[in-house]
Amino acid sequence: QVQLVESGGGLVQAGGSLRLSCADSGRTFSSYTMGWFRQAPGKERDFVAAITWSRWSGTSTYYADSVKGRFTISRDNAKSAVYLQMNSLKPEDTAVYYCAAADRITPRPRAQSDYDYWGQGTQVTVSS
Repeated sequence: QVQLVESGGGLVQAGGSLRLSCADSGRTFSSYTMGWFRQAPGKERDFVAAITWSRWSGTSTYYADSVKGRFTISRDNAKSAVYLQMNSLKPEDTAVYYCAAADRITPRPRAQSDYDYWGQGTQVTVSS
């Protein structure tokens, strides 16, 4: 059973930084897609960032326009972990952040339906 466990959420002032981590169960595949999504109170869950990797095509990253230039997604294959570095945080970034994974390079890394596994979520609160 695949498990994704997020950590690193918390309360931060506007302009501050947080780093989210997502550890998976150490699966080893020739390719994958890992993503971060977020859900603010009363809103739908939205795409934040994704990273794809394969031995043949290397790494690609994708970002929502709202976080481009402020957030960075990365992956440590040796630790089976994906990270989301969040800088210049704004109150509108407040949400529960979810990690997601697929055991292939998905054709639509921004689409929730392309992911097979989800974490339980971690709360990020940005105060003004």
